[in-house]
Amino acid sequence: ALMRSSRPENLSEHSLDVAIIAHALCTLANVRHGWRLDAERAALVALFHDASEIITGDMPTPVKYANGTLRDAYKDVEAQAERTLLDELPADLRPTYEDIFFPADDADPNEGHLRLLVKAADKLSALIKCVDEAQAGNAEFRTAEAATRTKVDEMAATLPEVADFVREFLPDYGSTLDQLL
Repeated sequence: ALMRSSRPENLSEHSLDVAIIAHALCTLANVRHGWRLDAERAALVALFHDASEIITGDMPTPVKYANGTLRDAYKDVEAQAERTLLDELPADLRPTYEDIFFPADDADPNEGHLRLLVKAADKLSALIKCVDEAQAGNAEFRTAEAATRTKVDEMAATLPEVADFVREFLPDYGSTLDQLL
């Protein structure tokens, strides 16, 4: 939403894309790489991963990550926004949603890996958006595509399920129906 797009994307569309990709990444992790991740939980966490933006709005990635101080401050703002959203819920529902935003056992390696894969899914979704925009002739996304592809490649170097997704699924994004069939 912060760049001129040939096809605007709203937060709901982005969150659904991230949820689908996160589910696929967890499935790849479980089937091929010996993890025991809850793919359905990953999809749920992904659906809510940008919920704080309801309050904060979206901040451009280059600004958000310009330096550690700004990044940490923005993370604090996001956490406070998530707390504000939780406080709006009836008390009996809060624990369910609190566990989505702030997991009870963040020391659990499965939960940690699941959350890494949700972050990777977010980056993959952003890369797919950049590719779609570039294919639509929108040159404004060229720099973002290169930077996002670099970040995805870094993730793929340490997360084999991300490498699997990039190799096996990413090439088909942006293909026409005729090309897929």
